Amino acid sequence: MTHDLAAAPARLLVVEDDETIRETVSEAMVMEGFAVTAAADGQRAWELLSSQSFDLVVLDLMLPGLNGLDLCRRLRGGGTPPLILVVSARDTETDRVLGLEVGADDYLVKPFGMRELVARCRALLRRQRSQEQAQEQQRSARESVDLHHQELSLYPGECRATRAGAELRLSPKEYRLLELFMQNPRRVWSRDQLIEQVWGIDYIGDSKTVDVHIRWLREKIEDDPSTPTKLITVRGFGYRFG
Repeated sequence: MTHDLAAAPARLLVVEDDETIRETVSEAMVMEGFAVTAAADGQRAWELLSSQSFDLVVLDLMLPGLNGLDLCRRLRGGGTPPLILVVSARDTETDRVLGLEVGADDYLVKPFGMRELVARCRALLRRQRSQEQAQEQQRSARESVDLHHQELSLYPGECRATRAGAELRLSPKEYRLLELFMQNPRRVWSRDQLIEQVWGIDYIGDSKTVDVHIRWLREKIEDDPSTPTKLITVRGFGYRFG
């Protein structure tokens, strides 16, 4: 979602069942200039997200009823979800990877400092705004150049892709990855290079998010995602297309 930080406050949804943490985070973010709405459980958050537009969700995973992981899955299941910053006391690598796999854009371990939370929120919003502006400029420069590979077709001017004529439902980052790969067939991209190109140079999250998005993309473009023939892993180096 495009958002001009200078023009209007970013719309933030805080989802946290601990009342003290919820109120502390909400008050701190209001003081930082965010327009804040709060929810104490996943179901209430889902109702708000279904009826209102938010730029960013600060989401606890351990929620009563509809938990944070399931809420992430719902958001990723349709449309263009807001940015999601997971905050959780679960701090193992497996927990972080799982959070990224279900759709989180960043993962912050409790306890955390408010300055770091604010910095991460602003970095996510700033990075998305920069990406959207860069993509719009690139789109304008090449909007008439369609890309094709086997049964895959990508139409930059329309921000859409098809496989054997059928529309592919791609998230913005999945689309950008596919566009980058199809523009540069046979080139090997490292994780760091992909993060710089797709997530932005100021990304401070886990690089494993690249592997997660590659797997999602493979599920949509490969006949057998477990044995890919289009999006290839180059062991020890990264990924290439074709």
